[in-house]
Amino acid sequence: MVPSLKLHDFMEEIRGAKTQAQEREVIQKECAHIRASFRDGDPLQRHRQLTKLLYVHMLGYPAHFGQMECLKLIASPRFIDKRVGYLGAMLLLDERHDAHLLITNSIKNDLSQGIQPVQGLALCTLSTMGSAEMCRDLATEVEKLLLQPGPYVRKKAILTAVHMVRKAPELSDIFLPLCAKLLHEHHHGILLGTITLIMELCERSPAALRHFRKVVPKLVQILRTLVTTGYSTEHSISGISDPFLQVQILRLLRILGRNHEKSSETMNDLLAQVATNTDTSRNAGSAVLFETVLTIMDIHSAAGLRVLAVNILGRFLLNSDKNIRYVALTSLLKLVKSDHSAVQRHRPTVVECLRESDASLSRRALELSLALVNSSNVRSMTQELQAFLESCPPDLRADCASGILLAAERFAPTKRWHIDTILHVLTTAGTYVRDDAVANLTQLIGGAQELHAYSVHRLYHALAEDISQQPLVQVATWCIGEYGDFLLENCEETEPLQVEEEEVMALLEKVLQSHMSLPATRGYALTALMKLSTRIQGDTEAAILEKMPLVEHGGPQTDEEAKESRDDTAPVPTEPQTSKLLDLLNLLDDTSGDTQQPPSLNPSPEGALVHLLDLPCAPPPPAPIPNLKVFEREGVQLNLSFTRPPGTPALLLITVTTTNSSEDEVTHFICQAAVPKSVQLQLEAPSGNTVPAQDGPPITQLFRILNPNKAPLRLKLRLTYNHFGQSVQEIFEVNNLPVKTWQ
Repeated sequence: MVPSLKLHDFMEEIRGAKTQAQEREVIQKECAHIRASFRDGDPLQRHRQLTKLLYVHMLGYPAHFGQMECLKLIASPRFIDKRVGYLGAMLLLDERHDAHLLITNSIKNDLSQGIQPVQGLALCTLSTMGSAEMCRDLATEVEKLLLQPGPYVRKKAILTAVHMVRKAPELSDIFLPLCAKLLHEHHHGILLGTITLIMELCERSPAALRHFRKVVPKLVQILRTLVTTGYSTEHSISGISDPFLQVQILRLLRILGRNHEKSSETMNDLLAQVATNTDTSRNAGSAVLFETVLTIMDIHSAAGLRVLAVNILGRFLLNSDKNIRYVALTSLLKLVKSDHSAVQRHRPTVVECLRESDASLSRRALELSLALVNSSNVRSMTQELQAFLESCPPDLRADCASGILLAAERFAPTKRWHIDTILHVLTTAGTYVRDDAVANLTQLIGGAQELHAYSVHRLYHALAEDISQQPLVQVATWCIGEYGDFLLENCEETEPLQVEEEEVMALLEKVLQSHMSLPATRGYALTALMKLSTRIQGDTEAAILEKMPLVEHGGPQTDEEAKESRDDTAPVPTEPQTSKLLDLLNLLDDTSGDTQQPPSLNPSPEGALVHLLDLPCAPPPPAPIPNLKVFEREGVQLNLSFTRPPGTPALLLITVTTTNSSEDEVTHFICQAAVPKSVQLQLEAPSGNTVPAQDGPPITQLFRILNPNKAPLRLKLRLTYNHFGQSVQEIFEVNNLPVKTWQ
């Protein structure tokens, strides 16, 4: 039998394998030697064999048969055995294996021995794979180690306490009193671990949050000392004194100052000092400055300080590092609603970022550029966005085209400018526009009577140049059918060009015969040909093919408006008409054929039938769509409520409400959604990312769903959040939406 290999020789042989089959053969042979050695029970060889087995585990091969050997090595009095045993426990054991509970007593003994290297091994293992049950059993021992004089064990004990609080939040009361004392330490590792522990305590307990707001002045003092003098040069990076500690302190200040004016006032001066004195020529300084900006924006800071923070992000946009530019764009996008005017000052720099070669940067720049459009800059911003639309990657064209159309609809200065803008988008990226773009443009042109001649000339010329963009072809053929008679006249507002009847007919025939034309497009062209027969040739069926009446863009009239309109315009019915109406209503009666006189129109019970006929003709309001519960886990519940805005039947608004009836708050909550390709979805920003415990204020988020084709609606949701110290991710599909949500 081939003897067992040493670790170094074993690694060399595996690396020398030319195929995966050879590698498996080498590993299988050596695993057989390892099993045999474990059965022999040689204590001097056990740690060497387990070391090779851990290497096998790192390569992805099964190594579970070494779990019990880890326990034996941990119980050994030799340090070399304990070191390999604890390492094996961290790699091979976790909460899913009952064997991990067997080392609880060994860890407890090692923590109480007083040998620092052994205590360090035990603490590292406990903070890596300790279950909630183990944490409850060993919390007292870890608490004692927090008072040890040596920093080596104390910093490891603090990090173990962080793990315990995450696994068993009820242990917070044990470690909370010690944190204030640990903040007076000057050791880098102890301070960094203590601040991390305080953050965990504050995020899981409102009482702890109130308690630690008292230490804000101490945190401000520590950070000011770091900024001005620094604790030690050994922790400085690129001239920035201990940036890791600075970042953690800023994050803790952000938690403590959120929704608390007194704490915010205490840290305002310090934040201004950090923001103005930090060097951003290196990544370490940029990281500290970025955390400073996030803290300023998340607390009750002064207006001037918020402007300073936005200006810092504006400087980040000029940085040569793409990661820093991306972070700046993402942060400015979050701030554009609360500090619109401050972000607006950096509009030229944001527009420059549209030309980035990196797709993620240009996408973020596009989203921010669209958010910056308003009534005062709509002309210049639309011009920049149109230029970007002509050269942007295909995966951004749909978002860019939709964004331009929405901005033009909201802020268009004139109807002609609005028509020109939509026409430019249809010409440049017609196949990428939203499904309702055709209906919106026809509605816009129909309502601008003074621009009928201008519109039909522009669309005719665009159609003559390109018939591949189907939305453009549909709008153009509709407009030619409605206002084609203007083509035979010269339009002063467009390039003078005489159009003959035969040219118009030939162009429409070309559309009909083109293999690129969709069935809907051919329908538009056929209708246009029929209507042109009345516009140009004077067909006798002109009344049937009259121009379409203007459809009001909005909801139905109110009862008062409908009644006033009817009183002003409706003719008074004659007596024979009323008699015929009553005869129709009495067809089922067995009375004689004598014609009855119409009843009086005065309000009376006898005249109720006639008054029913006098009601407005507006359709009754649609029945409300019932709410739907789509998710529930450990007290966290997700409910959907549905509304449909009047006048926009294709638009569905879904309000997602997240509630929490459990004993622990939900933090870092994110809800993402996806819909079928035939449906368009826009996610509004949620009202927050934390749901307090015991039915506190819920999180609400609005989904805007556009479904013009009335396709059956399905939602795929992904939820991520932290609850009871665990990170939760749920992905599920909602297939039971009410039928009224898409019909």
